Amino acid sequence: MLALLAFIPILITLILMMFFNWPAKWSLLVSLGLSIVFGFFFWHIPIGELFAGVVYGMMNSADVLIIITGAILLMNTLKASGATAAINRGFMNICPDKRVQACIIGFTFCSFIEAAAGFGTPAALAGPLLVCLGFPPMAAAMITLIFDSTAVSFGAVGTPVTAALGALGKSGDVAFTSQFAFWTALPHAIVSIFLPLIVLMMTTKIFGKEKSFKPALAAAPFALFTGVSFAVPLLLISIFIGYEFASLLASLFAIVATVIAAKCKFLVPKTTWDFGNADEWDKEWLATSKVTPVAESKMSLIKAWVPYLLISLILVITRIPQLGVKNLLTSGAPFVVSVNNLFGIDKLDWSLKWAYLPGTFFIIVALITWFYHKMNKGEVVSAIKDTGKQISGAALALLFGLALVEIMKYKNGAGVSMMDEMANALAMVGQELYVLISPFIGVLGAFVSGSATVSMNLFTNLQYETASALDLPTVFIISMQCVGAAVGNMVCINNAVAASATIGVTGREGKLIKRNAIPMLIYTLITVAIFYIVLALGIEPNIALLK
Repeated sequence: MLALLAFIPILITLILMMFFNWPAKWSLLVSLGLSIVFGFFFWHIPIGELFAGVVYGMMNSADVLIIITGAILLMNTLKASGATAAINRGFMNICPDKRVQACIIGFTFCSFIEAAAGFGTPAALAGPLLVCLGFPPMAAAMITLIFDSTAVSFGAVGTPVTAALGALGKSGDVAFTSQFAFWTALPHAIVSIFLPLIVLMMTTKIFGKEKSFKPALAAAPFALFTGVSFAVPLLLISIFIGYEFASLLASLFAIVATVIAAKCKFLVPKTTWDFGNADEWDKEWLATSKVTPVAESKMSLIKAWVPYLLISLILVITRIPQLGVKNLLTSGAPFVVSVNNLFGIDKLDWSLKWAYLPGTFFIIVALITWFYHKMNKGEVVSAIKDTGKQISGAALALLFGLALVEIMKYKNGAGVSMMDEMANALAMVGQELYVLISPFIGVLGAFVSGSATVSMNLFTNLQYETASALDLPTVFIISMQCVGAAVGNMVCINNAVAASATIGVTGREGKLIKRNAIPMLIYTLITVAIFYIVLALGIEPNIALLK
């Protein structure tokens, strides 16, 4: 009975979003209200403690909100200053082969935008660029949505991982964090080697005039090179430097490597391939609404990239312990704001390392960019207003979502929480079956919420408690949840809507999601296979502590 009640708030969230098209913020608010009622009447949690739990959960959203605000402000600043247009122009002159362009812009550039900004921005930025280069709008939407997956777990400078660690109360647990980063990076690294080729095969089969895999296979060497150029740095950086900028530095390396390779015609197919005469394209491939063209900009490419490079440099300096900056920024006041025993409850200790958050650096670099790019007042105001509009919905969703999670993991006087009841129920499926289920829970969270971060907030504790009940290595299951949450971006409703609207194929989101379900399943099942093998071989999680 209690297990069924515990599942109801989560199920209500899914039903309201999937079948009634409610926004995540209002769906989560309803579920939060239900969890408070259930907590009071069935778990016998005092009303004062429930109130404290809601406030504590909302306070825990501060770090994620700062990251989101900074990332989106920087993105809008670069768009308003003309830097984004300059970056787009630079990509247009690399190579005429559409397969090569798909690898460089669709995979490496999309991954970089995901790493730096995240939250649905990659497809919205890279998609229109591919259309301007001569890609059918539907092809551009499919390519960018599929590629916006591999970098997501460490996207927005590691926000999904940061959110999971915060939800588990393990933000300061170095050993767990190292293991979590490694086992999350490993499946991404393995699949990302082949993902560019898989996407090219789908592209040439569906949108090519030959309707064949052969053009994609002809570009296999360059596609595999693209995947390796991202996969190897991703894995090494996650082990030896830190998860926060694993995707950021890996994608930067991949951009440089693939651009140089394309310029030098290294592994580039001898015959240039494109989509044929646009007049002969299937009507389904075309835009259903007018697309705003990429704006012109006279800004130099180097000047346009400086803010991103500055972000990368700051993150490296602040994340390497040996340099001493990390210890300074996390040592205490004034760089850390903390509240102990919130409302007199000894288990509610809260802290905010505001000076160490990537979002703080995003905001600082955005401010510097206003002057460096000589933006006028109107451009600055436009960037700020756009940022406010974009973060409002996400802010409420995170506030209500984290409050919901806190109530559901709050233990009553008997030491039992709603999460405990849910975990015990799921544990009945057994170890072997749960390993298969685990990443799909992450996919489901991202699919309905539109965010890997929200998926982590919703289900990390559930996965952790279930893994504990089944005597499975908790870090393996949390990593599978994180990979699933990232892969869910391929079929995420919100991302499909945003990308379709930006590229001009509104009304065809269902077809996009249906097509993208194929690589999503491949990606997720490979992840499951990896962990089945790891568990069968008896490999311990602490392999991540190689450093």
